[in-house]
Amino acid sequence: MRAAYLASLLLSGGGLTLVDRRWRLVFWHDARRAGLVVGTGVAVLLAADLVGIALGLFFRAPTRIMTGLLLAPELPVEEPVFLAFLCYLTMVLVRGSERVLARRGTP
Repeated sequence: MRAAYLASLLLSGGGLTLVDRRWRLVFWHDARRAGLVVGTGVAVLLAADLVGIALGLFFRAPTRIMTGLLLAPELPVEEPVFLAFLCYLTMVLVRGSERVLARRGTP
């Protein structure tokens, strides 16, 4: 159960990838641009996390569902995976919404 959170992130990311592939929303539309956006998003959000950790605002609570591996003090290995998933999910939702609205003829 120690890696349940990481496994759920990876499994959800896999499902999101299938949606992306099926409708060619993000990476299957323009992989280079999508990689740049996800990478930039993760970098910015990780920087914000590190500032929050340095200020004592963010901390890691003990839990049985995480691996316990840390990239830095108070920064679990799952955090960048979550941030990448969050960025990817946002991009898929935005592009999917744009397509739905365009088909409806809604500006």
